[in-house]
Amino acid sequence: MHHGPTHYNGMPASELHGVQWRKSQRSTAEGECVQTAKLSGGGVAVRNSRHPDGPAILFSDAEFRTFLEGVKHGDFDDLLGCRGCR
Repeated sequence: MHHGPTHYNGMPASELHGVQWRKSQRSTAEGECVQTAKLSGGGVAVRNSRHPDGPAILFSDAEFRTFLEGVKHGDFDDLLGCRGCR
């Protein structure tokens, strides 16, 4: 995955210029959400909405697709103390 010389994991999310951050419609009004942005050179950035200037984690399209498939499949439900809870 190549994001250019200025894109790297852990970089301040506020330094990803020209991206459109978005969050799930299921996010709470208290700001407990994760935001994502498509990167112009390919890939996806993720940040914590409560810390918009905090670090961004960058994923290739393939990495993010695999992660989303795992989420949809319930692979991470145990992180919330449940298995198969929906």
